[in-house]
Amino acid sequence: MHRTDFTFDLPKTLIARYPASERTGSRLLCLDSVTGQIQHKMFPDILDYLHPGDLLVLNNTKVMPARLFGEKPSGGKVEILIEKILDDHTVLAHCRASKRPKVNSEIIFEQNIKAVVVDDNGPLLKLVFTHLEKPSETIQDILFKYGHIPLPPYMDREDELLDRERYQTVYAKDLGSVAAPTAGLHFDEALLSKIIQKGVNITYVTLHVGAGTFQPVRVDNLDDHIMHAEYAELSQDVCDLILATKKNNKKIIAVGTTSVRVLESAKNKPFFGETKLFIRPGYKFECVDSLITNFHFPESTLLMLVCALGGYENTMRAYKLAVENNYRFYSYGDAMLIKGKL
Repeated sequence: MHRTDFTFDLPKTLIARYPASERTGSRLLCLDSVTGQIQHKMFPDILDYLHPGDLLVLNNTKVMPARLFGEKPSGGKVEILIEKILDDHTVLAHCRASKRPKVNSEIIFEQNIKAVVVDDNGPLLKLVFTHLEKPSETIQDILFKYGHIPLPPYMDREDELLDRERYQTVYAKDLGSVAAPTAGLHFDEALLSKIIQKGVNITYVTLHVGAGTFQPVRVDNLDDHIMHAEYAELSQDVCDLILATKKNNKKIIAVGTTSVRVLESAKNKPFFGETKLFIRPGYKFECVDSLITNFHFPESTLLMLVCALGGYENTMRAYKLAVENNYRFYSYGDAMLIKGKL
């Protein structure tokens, strides 16, 4: 297939710039990939589609306040977006500046906090923070004091105090993402409690979302696309739950495309490492039965993944209906449930 097969018209007015007033206040479009039936619901109705013994898989990554604003000694403005924390004082980061800082140069942040550029591999700078407020402080401490939530560019606004809470799942645990696993934003503690009370099992995997998730597909022939790498973890305990669920003929429901990538990369075995798995129509799912997700960019790898599970024609028709019915798109938008194989 080709990139242009995944094009659709999306009015800018449907891009959600702020979250719903309540986490569970979003709408839910339900697509049955077998029959093609589409239903319009509210997100709490997800309970009706989950059954005792099913396994709900959530991504417990935590979004870093990864944007820092500083300047060069000359006064030139610098913005960095931390992609990966290597140790307590060393990071890999994207950089935005009128002139890219050179190796061995300094960047100065708030409170005279300083970082030295020790390497430049092209897309990322390697920075070592050498001057902190206190000798015992780490880069994590600095981020939570002075960092900004890295909202996706399509929100077209600066981060605000509310984003510290709402651009984070209620079960976020492992710090490491520059973007939220947004399907999980629809769950609050009360809904998760109701799911458990119904007899549905809940487990967690980890995938740290990188800035590459926002990179467009630049080639038309999908065979030529090189997928970005993201770090993922799936433990033996989760494997045991998956195998027990399948043995009992119950469903594996992934929350978010990130959870799908972990589950399908692991293939029912423990997994600790980077995944470059590119899921698109024609892919044969080995683990995931159903998917809860948000509405994604035209021509994006995320939409391609959704089409792989929901069926290309079914999914593109569902997206057309979502636009016609004014569903909210992207990170703070509405949700979609794809019921996969029987």
